[in-house]
Amino acid sequence: MHFTKFFSSALVAASIFASSGALAEELENKMVIQLKDGEVVVALRDDLAPKHVEQIKKLVRAGEYDNVAFHRVIEGFMAQTGDVQFGDLTEAYNSQRVGTGGSSLRTIEAEFSAESFVRGTVGMARAQDPNSANSQFFIMFAPGSFLDGQYTVVGNVESGMEFVDNIKRGEGPNGAVTDPDRMISARIAADAN
Repeated sequence: MHFTKFFSSALVAASIFASSGALAEELENKMVIQLKDGEVVVALRDDLAPKHVEQIKKLVRAGEYDNVAFHRVIEGFMAQTGDVQFGDLTEAYNSQRVGTGGSSLRTIEAEFSAESFVRGTVGMARAQDPNSANSQFFIMFAPGSFLDGQYTVVGNVESGMEFVDNIKRGEGPNGAVTDPDRMISARIAADAN
C-alpha cells in the first residue's frame, strides 16, 4: 500500500517535472514582439534553423531589436524589419541605408528546409548570397511559395497576426516605408519581464 502511494506520487512528480521542463523549453523558443497595436508571439523553429534562432535570441536579449523599423512592407507579401545597424528609430536610423545593414554578429550560413512560406511564416532576409543572413527578418502577409527552399524559415506567428496586418505599408515595388512603424520591443518569453 505504501509502495503504491509512493509510486503514484513519484509518477505525478515526474510528470509535473517533465511538463515544466517542456514548458520552459517552449517559452525559450517564443519571441514576443510589441507593436503599436499589441503583442505578436512568434514560435521560433530551432528544429529547422538552430543557428538562425540562436542569433535572433542573442539580438533580442541584447535589446538590439527594440525600436527597429519595419523598413520594407509590401501589401500582400511581407513586412521586413531587423536592421539593427541602420533601422533603430531612436538612435542610428538612416533612411538612405536602412535595409542594407545587419548587426555586430557574424553572418549565418543558410539553413533551408522543406517548410513552406505561408501567412505568418517568419523568414530571414539576406542578400544575393544565400549565406548572408544576419539580423533582418520578415513576416509573411500571404503565402509565398516562390521563397520555399530559397530562404530560411525561423518561425511562425502564433498569435497577434492581426497586429502584423496593421503595420504601415510602403510604396513602390520595393515597399520602402516613409515614417515606418517599429518593433517597440522584443523579448524571449522565458525571460522575466
